[in-house]
Amino acid sequence: MASQLYTARSVRAPLGISGDAVLVVDGVIAAIGDRSSLSGDGNTRDFDDAYLLPGMRDAHMHPVAYAAALRGTTLATANNFDEIVTRLRKAAGPGSKTAVLGMRLNEETLAERRLPTGDMLDAAVGDRPVMVHRYCGHVAIANSAAMQLAGITPETPDPPGGSIDRDENGRPTGVLRETAIELVSESLGQGNEVSRGELLDALGRLAAVGITSIGAILRTGHGAWASLGNEVDIAIAAAGELPIKMGAYTIEDTVAGVAGTKQRIDAAPQRLRWLGIKRFGDGSFGGHTAAMHEPFVDVPTTGTLRLTRFDTDIVREALALGGGAAVHAIGDLACESVVDMFGDLIGAGADPQKLRIEHASVLTSQDIERLAEYGILAAVQPAFLGSEAAWLIDRLGAERLERTYPFRTMERAGVALAGSSDCPVESPDPWVGMALARDRAGMVPAESLSAGSALAMYTSGAARALEEPTPLAVGSPADFVVVDRDPVEVGADQLRGTEVIATFVDGQEVQVDRSLPLWLD
Repeated sequence: MASQLYTARSVRAPLGISGDAVLVVDGVIAAIGDRSSLSGDGNTRDFDDAYLLPGMRDAHMHPVAYAAALRGTTLATANNFDEIVTRLRKAAGPGSKTAVLGMRLNEETLAERRLPTGDMLDAAVGDRPVMVHRYCGHVAIANSAAMQLAGITPETPDPPGGSIDRDENGRPTGVLRETAIELVSESLGQGNEVSRGELLDALGRLAAVGITSIGAILRTGHGAWASLGNEVDIAIAAAGELPIKMGAYTIEDTVAGVAGTKQRIDAAPQRLRWLGIKRFGDGSFGGHTAAMHEPFVDVPTTGTLRLTRFDTDIVREALALGGGAAVHAIGDLACESVVDMFGDLIGAGADPQKLRIEHASVLTSQDIERLAEYGILAAVQPAFLGSEAAWLIDRLGAERLERTYPFRTMERAGVALAGSSDCPVESPDPWVGMALARDRAGMVPAESLSAGSALAMYTSGAARALEEPTPLAVGSPADFVVVDRDPVEVGADQLRGTEVIATFVDGQEVQVDRSLPLWLD
């Protein structure tokens, strides 16, 4: 047996310090305690000026889209429409006919404070198809060439679960919401697919900031990001070289397709596991498509409720196959509807440990109580607070803002919380996520979490979401990180600057290039 002793200033878990050394045998944690009482057969690695922690987990992210964001055209820092055109024109380059993709557009930071239209994008690249995705992923803008390629005309009806914005004459403006995005994305052709190597590069960057496992949302080839390729195929192709662990929630088109996807992932190397399916209950705050009981303050709409009977049927199929379900719900109507669906499934015998509500952004007190009573986990994204704090009150109003991202109320009620980023919606930096769980960018500070609770969200809480053993515990895989500061003892601002010294998965240090940026804006 191969044994190795790792020593540090202290070994920190969410509930406290448990010594200053960890003994690893054959990739598994054999003991935790004081270095004076542990032996590594002479094999000792000292991190005496650092802190040893459980590996960070991101319970919900889109790794293929993240890889695309690292190599693509980001519009996150564009200041106005002219700059959008300039960036897209530069991305197009000469000679190619491949569709041009822009990512992470945020109209809230534009001088115009509104979404561009397809006609405006026509000015960027002429007759080349162009699609620009809003950073939330629930709104996109297509130019005339892309709309023509998809066959969208004034007579094209809104698809179920989505809508096409139209001008006063009924002509499509190019702005597509929710499932309407798919009408165009699936017609853009080849040329923007993410490669196996690009995915592996992206995952290496996650390891560099201490992430050892992710909940990977993977599409089977269709949907809003269809132009990036079949995400399940890309993950399977990379599975034998994954630097970190991926628990996959797949987005399927048919109930019958679930079993085949599970079988293919089950046959891949073990760092890629099938956990279940992902569904959508609604959209986003930014796109005004979150399903609300009452209209938004700034736009007279209650959003888009996307749940149908199909969602219940496909969740039942995943459960029958031993998997689970992660269902997106942001607005209070969507959250209520998802909890209703889960309650019916649990009443019929479903294991609540297999059910996750993703985002759970605006909740009534009754739904918080039901989540706790049922034992349903909430995968939440503190990073949203950093992007939305400046404008969310204008969308929701003061009363609803008080019950938005109610982390402390959920924790007190007994709701299990898992931390995540929804990357590439937000940066996957877990230290920033933990800091925002604590200081909330100043928004509704009464819902702040303690330092220990924030750390638990990204370690033990997310491990539960990914159906992993208790992190940094005897008998668990040796997935841990070494950092330059104690995340419980430092303030939220100091936490944002955490330096990761080393990341270990199954007892092996992940070799990463720390000079590569985690995020491109």
